[in-house]
Amino acid sequence: MERIAFHLAIVDGQRDAYRETHENVHDALEAAYLESDAGIETYSVFERDGHVFGFLELEDPDALKEVMNESEAQADWDKVMDGILEPSEDGGWMDEVYRLR
Repeated sequence: MERIAFHLAIVDGQRDAYRETHENVHDALEAAYLESDAGIETYSVFERDGHVFGFLELEDPDALKEVMNESEAQADWDKVMDGILEPSEDGGWMDEVYRLR
């Protein structure tokens, strides 16, 4: 099981839109993630003061990145997020620097 995380920033003035959008994440996007070969166990997203932090535990990060790059559901979600999130060339992926367990 691998653990990955990401950090993104919300465009100024779009915090409420970001939170409201996540009250109804598209079923197709959730299905694309869950039906992929990524083997997602945990996927949580946190937000504070315009900063978004996501955490995943999964079997195959490359399979998840494939879904993110190639699925129509992800492309549709990206259109919804356009103008809400600051652009990030690398998806905001973070390096794990410490793990207690």
